[in-house]
Amino acid sequence: MASLLDNIARPSVVVLQLSVVLGVIFVLLKVVHFYQKRKKLIKALETFPGPPKHWLYGHNHLITGDKMLHQIMSWAEEYPYAFPRWLGPVLPSLVIHHPEYAKTILGQTDRKSEVPYKFVVPWIGQGLLVLHGTKWFQHRKLLTPAFYYSVLKSYVALMSDSVKVMLDKWEKKNSEMKSVELFQDVSLMTLDSIMKCAFSYNTDCQTQSNSDYYIRAVYDLSYLVSNRVQTFSYKDIFYDWTRKGREFHDACKLAHTHTDKVIRERKMLLSSEKELDKIQKKTHMDFLDILLCTKDANGVGLSDEDLRAEVDTFMFAGHDTTASGISWLLYCLSLHPEYQQRCREEIQGILGDRDTIEW
Repeated sequence: MASLLDNIARPSVVVLQLSVVLGVIFVLLKVVHFYQKRKKLIKALETFPGPPKHWLYGHNHLITGDKMLHQIMSWAEEYPYAFPRWLGPVLPSLVIHHPEYAKTILGQTDRKSEVPYKFVVPWIGQGLLVLHGTKWFQHRKLLTPAFYYSVLKSYVALMSDSVKVMLDKWEKKNSEMKSVELFQDVSLMTLDSIMKCAFSYNTDCQTQSNSDYYIRAVYDLSYLVSNRVQTFSYKDIFYDWTRKGREFHDACKLAHTHTDKVIRERKMLLSSEKELDKIQKKTHMDFLDILLCTKDANGVGLSDEDLRAEVDTFMFAGHDTTASGISWLLYCLSLHPEYQQRCREEIQGILGDRDTIEW
């Protein structure tokens, strides 16, 4: 009986020992790969001096919370032109803050980095922001007519109307001695503008409190993507099953609800031959009309997937980056009243007695 048990147990022990040996070899190979990758990255960035980094955290422990902006600004003063910023042990980024350096980098057509672009694909799809190579050029060529200066000229009055709604809100809050959450109001104004100009879609998002769910979804998505890059979860294959992963997908659904509604309503409008003929006879079609109507040399238009991706991309990038730029401009002007006064005098000199901008 004992001999039988020994014969049964012996193969199990061998399998266990073999598994342990293979496990140790796998871990050692991973360590060697990690070391070689880190060494290669350090060598690639050694031309650019930068702040001391922790071997595991990189610079993450130095740029958390409210300290982030001040710390990065401090490094920018200490290291002119550019400096490396490490997000963990093997994920560096090069922070460029000199216009000539930026011009060189932005002029490249290389494949886009996997991090962070792959994290936004479930949100905005494979649109111009994420694409590269031949498909990027095809989409770029297809969409360029929507941004000719002659097209933009007709949008000035629409943008001016959106700004006036925002200023009226601020004037009311000012008379009531209430503070203004500036970035949210500016974001609603830029969303209102892009909806009117690029999608011919009139929205009351600035005045109806229940219509800002898309803005809130964008806030959440931007934070979650940024947080994922700054933490080791960028390597987490189980991210979708975590609490933040579920929050990310819920926010994606909210954002897609908004863009799907815009696409669906325009498609219904174009299903009428009379409306389609009217739109095609326009001197300039707006962004969404071009997406829906334009075809390439082979008579093939955008697939539903590509269409949705470009709408999601421009809906987001067309309002959020603009809102960030305007908000930072206003913040900087508040810190430098002398420049604020010079801007005010220039605007008053252009407008005269008028209260609206013209081309």
